[in-house]
Amino acid sequence: MPAAPPTRMSCLLVRTLRDDPADAEVRSHALLVRAGYVRRVAAGIWSWLPLGVKVQANVAAIVREEMTRIGAQEVSLPALLPREPYETTGRWTEYGAGLFRLQDRRGGDYLLGPTHEELFTLLVAGEVSSYRDLLLTLFQIQTKYRDEARPRAGILRGREFLMKDSYSFDAGDEGLAASYDAHRAAYARIFERLGLDVRIVSAVSGAMGGSASEEFLAVADSGEDTFVACTSCDYAANVEAAEVGLPDTAAEVHPPLEVVDTPDSTTIAALTAALGVTAGQTLKNVVLTVREPDGSRGVLVVGVPGDREVDLKAVDANVYPAEVEPADDLAAHGLVRGYVGPQVLRGLGIRYLVDPRITPGSAWVTGANAEGKHARHVVRGRDFEADGEIPAAQVKDGDRCPRCGSLLRIGRGIELGHIFALGRKYADAFGLDVTGADGARVRVTMGSYGIGVSRAVAAIAEQHHDERGLVWPAAVAPYPVHVVGVGRGDQPAVAERLAREIGEAGIAVLLDDRGLAAGVAFADADLLGAPVVVVVGRGLAEGLVEVKDRRDGSREDVSLGDLVAHVTRLVVS
Repeated sequence: MPAAPPTRMSCLLVRTLRDDPADAEVRSHALLVRAGYVRRVAAGIWSWLPLGVKVQANVAAIVREEMTRIGAQEVSLPALLPREPYETTGRWTEYGAGLFRLQDRRGGDYLLGPTHEELFTLLVAGEVSSYRDLLLTLFQIQTKYRDEARPRAGILRGREFLMKDSYSFDAGDEGLAASYDAHRAAYARIFERLGLDVRIVSAVSGAMGGSASEEFLAVADSGEDTFVACTSCDYAANVEAAEVGLPDTAAEVHPPLEVVDTPDSTTIAALTAALGVTAGQTLKNVVLTVREPDGSRGVLVVGVPGDREVDLKAVDANVYPAEVEPADDLAAHGLVRGYVGPQVLRGLGIRYLVDPRITPGSAWVTGANAEGKHARHVVRGRDFEADGEIPAAQVKDGDRCPRCGSLLRIGRGIELGHIFALGRKYADAFGLDVTGADGARVRVTMGSYGIGVSRAVAAIAEQHHDERGLVWPAAVAPYPVHVVGVGRGDQPAVAERLAREIGEAGIAVLLDDRGLAAGVAFADADLLGAPVVVVVGRGLAEGLVEVKDRRDGSREDVSLGDLVAHVTRLVVS
């Protein structure tokens, strides 16, 4: 490693804060602001200060190294993009309010890029003509823009963020599978090097399209994503894509549908009390308003077992690009609040989606579409049909794994990476063909792969902190070593000499030369999060300094002559 002169805190743009910001919702938000890594400009928009820039650059460097390792080539595309390519793929409309749209002085329509499938496809279409030019993988690390409805949690969910996006171009499905697997392995190495505890889970493709996708979730209670993982096998999925173990009910025989009086039974609890059934035997039908990207509205009914709630986020993901919200005026659609049943929905022209637990041949107690009345023995396939299935019911701890039947456990995570087997969606849109080995034209197949670089900084902070402050892994720390000299004697001069020697060994060092009280200097050292803190204090009289490893809380007195070797071992371990 090249020699690195120490950075003096007296010259560093950093101002630490004693208290958490009032709007901090998660620890990463509070600590990154308090330690002077970032500052808020507006909702979802942040300035990165010198310490924050260093951490983000270290994360980006690891990402860049691993992408290069799998043969990807780095390019840089514009963030200001014309409307036409996104119009061609339909995403100018499909993205809805999530796009930042703007016009130039001549009235031309542009957007700030949220993702770059269109531009990469056009780039390759203009540069590549033969199958011999493939397999090809291109990537960039670039600022992206999305008009988040609810920016929150500091840099975890912002309107402007740094992202690595890469795209593979192959002549066939076999090549796509190889590119997908190479990215999957590279992502696993990246997150291991970043010191992150990550789960790989099946996911919904959403706006990207494609035949398969997986998310990389950093395990954290503060995460917005919920996933399920089997306690026995390797099955794991975002709840939006989760499968469930289902009974075979197709051959069961049920009595005819029977309408019964159930006055004042507009809730599942009241219904079960009135009829002596369990909540799991009832069919809950939730009426939703659907907002299409073009602004039009419609109605959708979603059916789930009565002992579960509807997961609106899962519904949103599975009806994309539309968005949903609870409906208000049921009567306008011919429905009776509290007594909605699926029997009449097709006749009313209302789309009906059910959770997979509502299996063909299964019988339910549900609304009869009349005030004060419900129906027993309402059978899917006999008394009503569904227009499709989506995993709409909230998953519970203790549900069964769809693969091995063991128990599922629920966890929360921060989405850091997402990989997609896009197939030919974008190649079809732009006619991306190459000449094959036999001279015929071959349609290119693509993959798309993203990592949130700035979000990874927050995720690392979420997983690596204690009650005193941040505790960065050495690979991403702005300064792996923080040297503090306390005392009125030779301590400041010796601290400076030791910091210089550590820097000459190729380790980035932060030197606290501000001459502050010991308590303040120690508190700042803990807050800023260097994994190794060297304290030059009273032990200097005996030729010793204290070395603290913030990662495990250990402290050790080390002789001056052994310090550089000792610190080096800690940093590279």
